[in-house]
Amino acid sequence: MTRLLRVATYNASLNRPAAGQLAAELAEMSGGTNPQLLSAAEVIQRAAPDVLLVNEVDHADGTAEAFRNVLAEGRGGAGAIDYPYVFTAPVNTGEPSGRDLDGDGRTDGPGDAWGFGAFPGQYGMVVLSRFPLDTAAVRSFRQFRWADQPDSLLPREYYGENADALRLSSKAHWDVPVTIGERTVHLLVSHPTPPTFDGAEDRNGRRNHDEIRFTADYLSGATYPVDDAGRPGGLDDGASFVVLGDQNADPEKGDSYPGAIDRLLSAPRVRDPLPASATNGTDTADFGPRVGRRRVDYVLPSDDLEVIDSGVFWPAPGEPGADAITASDHRLVWVDLRV
Repeated sequence: MTRLLRVATYNASLNRPAAGQLAAELAEMSGGTNPQLLSAAEVIQRAAPDVLLVNEVDHADGTAEAFRNVLAEGRGGAGAIDYPYVFTAPVNTGEPSGRDLDGDGRTDGPGDAWGFGAFPGQYGMVVLSRFPLDTAAVRSFRQFRWADQPDSLLPREYYGENADALRLSSKAHWDVPVTIGERTVHLLVSHPTPPTFDGAEDRNGRRNHDEIRFTADYLSGATYPVDDAGRPGGLDDGASFVVLGDQNADPEKGDSYPGAIDRLLSAPRVRDPLPASATNGTDTADFGPRVGRRRVDYVLPSDDLEVIDSGVFWPAPGEPGADAITASDHRLVWVDLRV
């Protein structure tokens, strides 16, 4: 028996400048007075995905469950939504490397972490699902070294003696299996670094490119990936998947390294439904008047999954949810699949 499945990704901008701040805000939500949290919840409740990746949720014990509880209470102008299954794990952002990675003479700054961040877990990720997540079978590639990616763009001259130690993922790359009836769909989750905030060496642009390339290689069955448990190899041939996440790369605009997102969009078996809104086309984020709008958030199913519909939750002024989207500079992207 087949069923309709809505899969979505949403960078909710639930990052905070200090460790524990988001957890404290969530703990105080009984009064329902946090406008940004309520607005982010409303966006999710109105879109009502069955499976959802949330980018930029600071990782800490209990935070994912607390946010799930906010969604289940139905506050924020839309109906409650219940996610019985949750997966989250540590990320590289803010995780100390003990090395001077940004050349400022210190080893304890945010630029010295394995992924840029002020504290461990900043800008984390959470998967929420109405269907069972096979957490025992999750593969994480958080510790995979950039130098171990064949033909990488690693700027060795810039990093010097630190080059071989660097991790590729700025946050993490996860393969999270979700069980839909008798079928398994692999959620290929990531959040590559923005391709900016660097210098002529373009270290972030290069890293963004290679983080995206890792996903494209993994789903194509590459042999070089080795997960954090030491198991080598990419996705099994013929496995169903959906690529999810803020990739920080637009196919046509912005500061991405040439071809960064194109390799993923053109990878074998990847289907791009081109989700769009009536107001802003395929763009998924609005970074203000200087940078403008970009398409950076993606839901890309494998070609064996039938696409029924897709969209970007970007209501016009005055429409339901229009005020709620100010919770983030990103918009929720969804795809309906027959599974």
